[in-house]
Amino acid sequence: IDVRVAAAPGSDAGTVEVFVRNVTHDELRSVLEAQGYQPSTVRDGVTQQTRDEMVRVIGDKLSQSALDSGSVSTIRSTGGQQFISITAPDRDREELRSLLDERGVVRVYAFYPADNGTYVRQQVLEQGDFARISPAEQQETGAVVPVTLYEDIAERYQEDMVQYGFGQRRTCNYDRENPQQSSGRCLVVELNDEVVFAGGVQQGLAELYDSGEFAEDPVFQMETRNISEARELEISLRAGRLPAPLNFEEDRSTTLEPALAQQFKLNSLIVGVLAVFAVSGMVYLRYRNPRVALPMILTAMSEVLILLGFVASVQYALNLSHIAGFIAVIGTGVDDLIIIADEILQQGEVATGRVFQNRFRKAFWVIGAAAATTILAMSPLTVLGLGDLSGFAIVTIVGVLVGVLITRPAYGDILRNLILRQEERDRD
Repeated sequence: IDVRVAAAPGSDAGTVEVFVRNVTHDELRSVLEAQGYQPSTVRDGVTQQTRDEMVRVIGDKLSQSALDSGSVSTIRSTGGQQFISITAPDRDREELRSLLDERGVVRVYAFYPADNGTYVRQQVLEQGDFARISPAEQQETGAVVPVTLYEDIAERYQEDMVQYGFGQRRTCNYDRENPQQSSGRCLVVELNDEVVFAGGVQQGLAELYDSGEFAEDPVFQMETRNISEARELEISLRAGRLPAPLNFEEDRSTTLEPALAQQFKLNSLIVGVLAVFAVSGMVYLRYRNPRVALPMILTAMSEVLILLGFVASVQYALNLSHIAGFIAVIGTGVDDLIIIADEILQQGEVATGRVFQNRFRKAFWVIGAAAATTILAMSPLTVLGLGDLSGFAIVTIVGVLVGVLITRPAYGDILRNLILRQEERDRD
């Protein structure tokens, strides 16, 4: 049973929350009265503080999983009931349900025989004791999640392990069906009250416990039976546990059909084609040379395709902020290509490859400085948690990097091959 007590500031009043399904109102009232309290109201539900924490934890779970473009909020029905609303594009209800059905409670126990021969299970670590969680990985011996403890927790954990007899190498034969029939001393990891790992302590780790050196570098690996359990354990450790179980008895789900999105794609394609023709026309009017204008347009379009590939690979759901980032990238991209073309073509004939290279390098310095300024200006938006502005900043930064590292040098090579004579290219 999980219990949370919150006292009102400057008052004897407060709130007691009990997070379990099989406690009645009368039972809770009786327990409180037996302890000398006078409960005024006993009801189902949670406090606003707990609701806010649940929204945060669910959001963290979504961000750590494949549903990283989802959103979480609280809504109130016309009858006054509070609900948590979760939106995730391109995912189904069962996928969301499987992620949220369990609270994600992680506990680590020392399981050892007492003096009378019966086994004792003593909790030694819980969710908030881990300072850093490394990604789950598959090793030859099984799937593991490397973790690091906080320094103060590591000292206490180290003392507990020595006290419970883990200061030397221990073997373990844990019986999941009947734990009292186990043998040896075991370190047991539970996720949502289910044992995901039970094993002994290797000689090297036991020596670190016994010598006190473990607290200096409190890193160890939590093993699981398979990689899927390891990833679930990693998500639960990173996001934290839900403060209360979710009630799915009155859940409702709504699926938006992609018909509107199909129309949006068609309209976007039409607008994109018109934009390409408009930009192509302006570029051609400026240079009057298809060998300069056509590669410029193709390079800009390839930059858009690369950026779309990035968005698809990270499963971003395109919204207005991302579209704004695309527009910014396309605009700066064409500007940069014009800078390159002007620097190379507007200062006289390009007779040799050395002349071309010097002019291109000069233009690229200007472009690189502008790109660095853009990245520095956008970087704070990616980490300040400003909602849609973060998506705008990420798309813009990635687009600028793609341009500077890939498409601008590629355009320079294309322009060089088109402008220089064959003998000059061969001479270089």
